[in-house]
Amino acid sequence: MSRRPRPHQPMRPAWLCRNCAAPWPCAPAQLHLATEFYGHSVALAFYLAANMQDAVHDLYSLGVHPDPRALHARFLGWLSLTRRPHRYDVR
Repeated sequence: MSRRPRPHQPMRPAWLCRNCAAPWPCAPAQLHLATEFYGHSVALAFYLAANMQDAVHDLYSLGVHPDPRALHARFLGWLSLTRRPHRYDVR
């Protein structure tokens, strides 16, 4: 009997991956999110921005002063890699 792989979900309030313990969103979580939100990059950006805001709040509640640039890179910086190019038919 084969076990299903565990999803790469955030463990709050530390915002580490429950599966691999990497900072969330880890690479497998990014791949899953890019697939799940394929064609809906704005919705993905809103989802990740909301999670980033929750992470800021959680980290401050733990007494950690997170670096805003690092959090932005972690949560939103990889989004440009997921955008599919627009093709226009010029006739």
